[in-house]
Amino acid sequence: MVEQVRIRGGRRAAGAVLAALLCAAGCSAPADRAPDSTSRGVRATLDRRAAAVLHHDPAAYAAAVDPDATALRTAQRREIARLAEVPLGSWAYRLTHLTPHGADRVTADVTLGYRIAGYDSAPVSVDRVVDLARDPADGRWYVTADRAADGSAGQLWEQGDVEVVRGRHSLVLGVGRTRDELDAIAATADEAVPAVSAAWPERWAGRVVVLVPDSVTEMGRLLGSPASNYKGIAAVTTGETGTTGKAPADRVIVNPEAYALLGDFGQRVVLTHETAHVATRKRTSSATPTWLSEGFADWAAYRDQDRTAEEIAPELADAVRAGDLPAGLPDDEDFAFAGDADRLAKAYEGSWLACELIADRWGEEKLFAFYRAVGAHHGRDGAIEDALHEVLGTTPQDFTARWRVYLRDRLG
Repeated sequence: MVEQVRIRGGRRAAGAVLAALLCAAGCSAPADRAPDSTSRGVRATLDRRAAAVLHHDPAAYAAAVDPDATALRTAQRREIARLAEVPLGSWAYRLTHLTPHGADRVTADVTLGYRIAGYDSAPVSVDRVVDLARDPADGRWYVTADRAADGSAGQLWEQGDVEVVRGRHSLVLGVGRTRDELDAIAATADEAVPAVSAAWPERWAGRVVVLVPDSVTEMGRLLGSPASNYKGIAAVTTGETGTTGKAPADRVIVNPEAYALLGDFGQRVVLTHETAHVATRKRTSSATPTWLSEGFADWAAYRDQDRTAEEIAPELADAVRAGDLPAGLPDDEDFAFAGDADRLAKAYEGSWLACELIADRWGEEKLFAFYRAVGAHHGRDGAIEDALHEVLGTTPQDFTARWRVYLRDRLG
């Protein structure tokens, strides 16, 4: 929780604290031109809202809302109260575009960036649309509406009061779930983090943020997609890929309905798999095919587990024994959540075995080097081919043939 600041020493000291707080909240302005009076006024209102969130001041947060918008004021007070336990490190609005509607009304396109203290080294970015009106009496701009931009995902605190569980290596934020359930997820995530650190040789944050919404419907809202896409999916990881070296703010989002159906082993594998995505994020790019990113995450999750290949890949084992050996490695389309469940399962299993093959035939260090080489490629075209040649000394045709033999040997 953000601590309340006690201001002493009169108006001058109060002004200094407020200025510092506004700066911490992240004042921003368009870089390409000096702001006019309207954009200055809108930014001032947004900065007051950001300061109120960091200061955990519901009254100040609601004070930025049009006094006539009583329902919105009530909703805004409720929203900031839901954030009370979330350890926010920053909260800033960046104004990107203004659309005037006469002299005293505007629509502002803004990007909200917020960071969880101790976990995010870069902020989560959320696009919002804010309507504002100017009060002729005091000249200030006041919020009349605030909504997610088209295509933008929702946020957990919009769904209810956020309960926070702090683990050794994890932070679990839940809405509508029991404390015991959130404690158990944190304990499993705390096991996943060191398991991933043992499987991935590079330094990474060594911590993970897990969001647990109340239902798969609310999970879909967090992801900006239909809930039907995730009914059989226990968890997913969000975050921007890239090779800048600056770790983005990843979130593991749990589907509480599917996750609850798993036993301890399954839950541990799921959270280790998703945590592996967090660890490898900066080495994953648009050049990385899904089979490699998902296969490596499964490889990390199963690496120290006492399970046979047939137990880990039952769908593919059935297909191999029936003589239905895959002709090639899975395509990205094979991993569609809304697609055929059997096809999806075989895609994950075949990808895991591809990474198993590399670790078994060439060694774990070569698997790491292969993953890095693919992600560092300038684009998808040629990424696998070049990495196979440079790191493993083979070709796509030879690797595919070896993989098919490996499937028969491990699953036949």
